[in-house]
Amino acid sequence: MREAFAGLSSDWKEGINWSSVRSWRLNRAREAMRRHGLGALLLMYDENMRYVSSTYTPGWNRLKPGLRYVVLCEGREPIVYEQGDIGIHLKAHNPWIPPQNVRHSYAWIKGAVGPAAEQQVTKFVDALIGDLDEAGVRDLPLGVDFIDINMMRAFERAGVTWTDGMSPMMEARAIKSPDEQKASRIVGAICDSLHYEFTQFLKPGLTENEVAAFGFEYLYSIPGMEDVEDVIVSSGPNAWPNWRNFSDRIIRPGELVIIDLAALTWNGFKSCVYRTYCVGGKPTDEMKHYYDTAHRWLWDAIDAVKPGATTAEIAAKWPSAKEAWGYEEEDQAAANLWGHGLGLAQYDRPVISRIWSLDHPEVIQPGMVFALETQHGRNHEFGVRLEEMLLVTESGHELLSTYKSDEIIVVG
Repeated sequence: MREAFAGLSSDWKEGINWSSVRSWRLNRAREAMRRHGLGALLLMYDENMRYVSSTYTPGWNRLKPGLRYVVLCEGREPIVYEQGDIGIHLKAHNPWIPPQNVRHSYAWIKGAVGPAAEQQVTKFVDALIGDLDEAGVRDLPLGVDFIDINMMRAFERAGVTWTDGMSPMMEARAIKSPDEQKASRIVGAICDSLHYEFTQFLKPGLTENEVAAFGFEYLYSIPGMEDVEDVIVSSGPNAWPNWRNFSDRIIRPGELVIIDLAALTWNGFKSCVYRTYCVGGKPTDEMKHYYDTAHRWLWDAIDAVKPGATTAEIAAKWPSAKEAWGYEEEDQAAANLWGHGLGLAQYDRPVISRIWSLDHPEVIQPGMVFALETQHGRNHEFGVRLEEMLLVTESGHELLSTYKSDEIIVVG
């Protein structure tokens, strides 16, 4: 069912049941841990910590593994090792984490503390071993989603057996609960709304960074918006190959502009929706031809999405890198014809590409949320790109992004 609300819950309309989301995620993480024979998980990546503990990593804390981390032992509630004294807030606002399971972290900041790294990692491992002993899982493998040389050496000294913990978490995150699906629909609605607003804003003379700034301002005004990783604006020669950023380039009349709402983060849920605009003129027949080709590639792939299909079947709908652009290797066209899961991370499973999907297929399952994107263009002249978010249903798929994409959007 299409969303009948945004993010507000009330006494007469539940909206998204976040308690149910928390239970779903924790149960799936536990199931994945058992499938892989793990006694515990040590999690340092933001998306994994949030998935298991439903706690939030502030922006300044991201991309710094070890400032905060989460330990999930078999049969126990998550333990959150929070940075400094921030745990005081968790005890007040995160009642699903037992107060005794909110602790301060022992960080060495990827080695930035220099000679103190050994001191800090020793404290870190001692506390971790205490958790494993208390849960009775000291002799079982520990799954980790991040490792550095300091941890490896300390684990070796302490006799900790560690292994891949990211794959189990990727498996867990791949299937979205009914409430997570509602949240993804809201993300799609936000993308549709902003792409419409761009049609009212775009005109010749604007710079790419002015267009990006408009998008950032619009998104950060939405309740529940936590972060906007990127608004990609590439015009004219910057659009092919797609530079996937923005610059101070001035948009000229009649040029194509591709815009991607890349990883806006609403209540943790990510987006990715491209549209192509022609600003202050009409697209040429050649532009339309390139667009129609990319559109066909996209919709051939979308039509292949259903439960039981494989990522190989989807990737096979796209031409080879050599056929499309004359490249010798598929890796040279990485992300040109592409699919990627969406959730608490920009790249949940599945990730679909001719680079690997043809030889290593994955089965498409109900509850997966992912984006499919295609692009085409002429070097340093113009480029087109379009992308849709979709949800895999029991009988097929549902588009989460719906703003028009059947032709180049003429504006200004």
